[in-house]
Amino acid sequence: MVRHCSVACVVAGLLWSVAAAQTRYSIAEEVNEGTVVGNIAKDLGLDKSTLKDRKYRIVSSNADLLLNVNQNDGVLYVSRKIDREEVCAQSSTCLINLKMVLENPLEIHNIGVEILDVNDNSPSFPEGEKRLEISESVLPGARFQLKPSRDRDSGHFSVQQYKLSQNDHFRLEVRDKGEDGKIPILVLQKSLDRETAASHSLVLTALDGGKPPKSGQMNILVKVLDVNDNTPVFSKDVYSVTLPENAPLGSAVVQVNATDLDEGQNAQKTFQFQVVASDSGSPSLSSNVTVNMFILDQNDNAPVILYPVSSNGSAEGVEEIPRNVNAGHLVTKVRAYDADIGYNGWLLFSLQQVSDHSLFGLDRYTGQIRTLRSFTETDEAEHKLVILVKDNGNVSLSATATVMVKLVEPKEAFAASDLQSSAKDDEDSHVTFYLIITLGSVSVLFIISIIVLIAMQCSKSPDYTSKYLPETNYDGTLCHSIQYRSGDKRYMLVGPRMSIGSTIVPGSHANTLVLPDRRRNNEEPYIVVLPSPNTKPARLKDPGQV
Repeated sequence: MVRHCSVACVVAGLLWSVAAAQTRYSIAEEVNEGTVVGNIAKDLGLDKSTLKDRKYRIVSSNADLLLNVNQNDGVLYVSRKIDREEVCAQSSTCLINLKMVLENPLEIHNIGVEILDVNDNSPSFPEGEKRLEISESVLPGARFQLKPSRDRDSGHFSVQQYKLSQNDHFRLEVRDKGEDGKIPILVLQKSLDRETAASHSLVLTALDGGKPPKSGQMNILVKVLDVNDNTPVFSKDVYSVTLPENAPLGSAVVQVNATDLDEGQNAQKTFQFQVVASDSGSPSLSSNVTVNMFILDQNDNAPVILYPVSSNGSAEGVEEIPRNVNAGHLVTKVRAYDADIGYNGWLLFSLQQVSDHSLFGLDRYTGQIRTLRSFTETDEAEHKLVILVKDNGNVSLSATATVMVKLVEPKEAFAASDLQSSAKDDEDSHVTFYLIITLGSVSVLFIISIIVLIAMQCSKSPDYTSKYLPETNYDGTLCHSIQYRSGDKRYMLVGPRMSIGSTIVPGSHANTLVLPDRRRNNEEPYIVVLPSPNTKPARLKDPGQV
């Protein structure tokens, strides 16, 4: 019993001493199968001729899938391609530990194989395109952190630097976070202006440390958000309008136009018109109020049929088509319009009445009437189509048009077509004649208006600074009055109308009438000077009423 224990202790000691020593090899990843890692038998001093008999082998788990030994010469070789990133992920050192066993006598050897990294992977970003929304009010210096690029390689072959495409508004900063890698940060260095550039396209490139380096790219699309930094600008500084005094209610006065470089709600304009109330004092005093007008469209206009229209104005028409037309032939197109806007003016067409539903079809959006099939001998020669045209208002308004389709033989159809073309030419000539007459009349009225305005300007009397009394004197002529102040007294000269340039010398050949001024508490005398003894003054008023 003691002997067995002694033997076990000796064997354990030998195994411990052998296991403590490890033979190390290294080999690059991605080498071909069969590549020699090292000659273990030679390095350990083993007899090659006994390796097979002593069952020389690898006993480590999973290692035999990557590496194997040759029992004939003791060489360790690659049994299949080794991907370092698959075996060791992002570890800085990739080491495969093997145990080599020989029997008779038992020997165990520790073998370490280091897998060296090669630059076989390119950097890649989590997303191929990054979208950023930045307001144009953001100040320079703002920072926007981006997701870093990853490289399955390690060490020097991992991501080493970032580059940003050339631009005027952004620069790149890189923050090194050690094991977490390098983080790219986008920094705004120049203010954005949406009105100049609504978006910016950038390219971020990640480079590893290989020679030559491998790279990966990510597109960065920066959308500039608008702020209300532009005021509306009118197309003119001053709008001048001439409006006849008898213009009817609802006449157009002026059309103003303003543009705003902003977008969305910042560009929506509300026009304000000022109403000014002025008195007739001197100087005139006034106040104003701003009126905002918001006009919402109401569905108050029914669709109007433009075609077909008969000579009496009703929405009726006759279309003649050859009997031998094929399916899809355009019979006619119903045309209509609606004076409303938006949904209230959106028109839809539908067949309200048709003699044979299998013969004709109507496009609900364009109003085109086409044949659905070829005609047969049993089909009627005339077909009545009633088309309903309605808008999309909350309370829909509609109109109807009637089209009579006549089937004729091909020769008759051609003759009818020539007749319709001739009638249309005659109608166009009449319209041209009436248009010429209308234009001529407007031109004559315009010339007459200009002549009348010139005559009125020439016939205006000169504007004098003096005032006239509204009452007439004894002989029916207006009197001339001049008011002036001399010291504490106020004077009014009253006499017949004089020519421009004539003067009155106060006190010369004049009668003077002194009256009290009732507007003053001190009863200051008011003096009226009559320039001529033969001139009788008109009825005198308080000077405040002259």
